[in-house]
Amino acid sequence: MNFKRSYWVLVLSTLVLGACSPKIRTPKPEPSKPVEQDKPIEKKPVKKFTQASISLLVPFKLDELNLKTATKSDIEKYAMPIDFYQGFKLGLDSAASSGLNFKLNVFDTQDDNAHISLLYKNERFKQSNLIVGPVFPEGQKFITNYSKENNAMVVSPLAASGPSEFNNPNLISVVNNIELHGQKIASYITKNYNPTNTIVVLINPKKTEDEQFALPIKAYLKANTKFIVQEYVSSYAFETKMIKGKQYAVVLTSSDRAFVLPTIEKLLKLKNLPTGGYNINLFGHPNWVKQNYPADKLQALNTIISSSYKIDYKNAAVVTFIKKYRYKYGFEPGEYAFKGFDIGFYFGKLLATYGEDYKNYITKDKYKGLHNNFSFIHDEKLGYINTSVMLLKYKNFALNIIE
Repeated sequence: MNFKRSYWVLVLSTLVLGACSPKIRTPKPEPSKPVEQDKPIEKKPVKKFTQASISLLVPFKLDELNLKTATKSDIEKYAMPIDFYQGFKLGLDSAASSGLNFKLNVFDTQDDNAHISLLYKNERFKQSNLIVGPVFPEGQKFITNYSKENNAMVVSPLAASGPSEFNNPNLISVVNNIELHGQKIASYITKNYNPTNTIVVLINPKKTEDEQFALPIKAYLKANTKFIVQEYVSSYAFETKMIKGKQYAVVLTSSDRAFVLPTIEKLLKLKNLPTGGYNINLFGHPNWVKQNYPADKLQALNTIISSSYKIDYKNAAVVTFIKKYRYKYGFEPGEYAFKGFDIGFYFGKLLATYGEDYKNYITKDKYKGLHNNFSFIHDEKLGYINTSVMLLKYKNFALNIIE
């Protein structure tokens, strides 16, 4: 993104002074000194809020930035939290159109647990109907005890960590964890391949992050299918065991570019051998979405990857959001603006519609968002987990949603 220095200075100054909108009252941000099915809900009158209070905990780190001397590159380091905040506020603005007033308390955590702990005595924070943030895993771990002791609902908006890392029954995990990505890939293979002529191959260098992706795939296939599953540390080891006439669903569990690039090259050579190649279809790691790999080669391997984030710029709702963002802020929304909007709008509507009982409807209200969909399940120990994972396939030299 290209940011004008003068604009970001204005934005950061505004965050220090606070911001208001007709239906959302936003007190100035403080550098805060810090699966199981639900039971049927009995019908009863909804206890609506007259005003819903939301606390947004974002690491602006405003105290580190000198607006008078900051360079363009200095200011751009703070783009993520500002982008997310601005998208979130637009989402809340849209939710406010239903008639509910929101009180948005914005706190600068400075990515420091000591600052988060000081919030526990802040009256505006203590009166929150919903807490959004902290955005990083360490902050989420730190706030867990407060959430449990005060029965406070906390949204983890950006961390892809597994809910078991936090063990918080009041946690709402928005971003899909790696286990869900693995299960999505395994489920797709199960539905689209025939175990009588298909061999599932995992090319797994067995680093910790590789294993985190591989384990749920193997567990799912073992429990639900009759596929032959083979595992190799490299494509060269795999080559020696290949059988002509078999179809191979190859899952490359790594996101290490130095390993992935030559593996893609090797698999493509095996597929296109002059003497008759092998039938290979490739499945990749979700981190590939943000890595630059040759689209022509991935397309030739019919590559599919899972993702928690994809923007369809032809979608009418996306076009509308971009126009609103441009008008209000003067530049293009980034990834975190889209994520902020979806989270602000979804939870704002939830609070407006169901009032004090909103948490009972988190698993009921499905949401089709700008960057991903929300479909939550509930676990008594781990909280609410978004299970909506997309699959993307390389076609026409670009990633396209296939389900």
